[in-house]
Amino acid sequence: ERYTIRNPRHLAALRRLSEYYFPVFEDALMRHDMPLELKFLPVIESALNATAHSRMGAAGLWQFMPGTGKSYGLDINSWVDERNDPYLSTDAAARMLKHDYEKFGDWSLVLAAYNCGSGNVGKAIARAGGVKDFWVIYPYLPRETRGYVPAFIAATYIMNNYSQHNIKPRHAIKAIEGDTAVVHYDMRMEQIAKACGISVEEIKGFNPQYKTTFIPGGRRRSTIALPVDLTVRFAGIEDSIYQGTLTPATYLVADDSTLTAAID
Repeated sequence: ERYTIRNPRHLAALRRLSEYYFPVFEDALMRHDMPLELKFLPVIESALNATAHSRMGAAGLWQFMPGTGKSYGLDINSWVDERNDPYLSTDAAARMLKHDYEKFGDWSLVLAAYNCGSGNVGKAIARAGGVKDFWVIYPYLPRETRGYVPAFIAATYIMNNYSQHNIKPRHAIKAIEGDTAVVHYDMRMEQIAKACGISVEEIKGFNPQYKTTFIPGGRRRSTIALPVDLTVRFAGIEDSIYQGTLTPATYLVADDSTLTAAID
């Protein structure tokens, strides 16, 4: 009802965003040998908004709280908030979900723990006599968590069956295939945009983890996400961008052979 009757336009937008983000989620879930259906979790967490922030302080696609994010290796400082990084936050979420599955052995309980914490799920299990079943411990869970697993089931259903409800997705705004490259030097998105033929706004869209256009590559591990072809281009001319030695010809590289000639 929420997705098909109350707000079908919202569902169409979710389908559009999923064209870009689901491949990122699926890659991480496969690496960790986890169910691909977990890719629907950010649908109910953040509505697939990489810069979503809650009133409680959670952020990103997977809505990490600051302490939890840091405990899973996500940096939060003056330049960057890696909770907003689609790649790093997804890997952190996969590790967190996998840890809870090793503890509970049931994915419904893992989802409940993602919402209210593994401690609260553990207490609910104890109150239910030790039974590890979401529907058995349901009365002992916080009210919000009782609706969380059904919400996940609803999102999973509708994201798979939207066409049966006459809902047409919008096409993705961003390039479908993205990749990341390591940034070794301090630089600004403006420099990368000029060298790679992409707008600063597009770079920001691919890299919501950076709080400004400054990328602190020289003082910490940093990556930048770009369309696949531009990732290759950036890696080949990063030194020249940093040194400010790019010529106009270098800006116009169109393929690998031209890029090699321009660098030479």
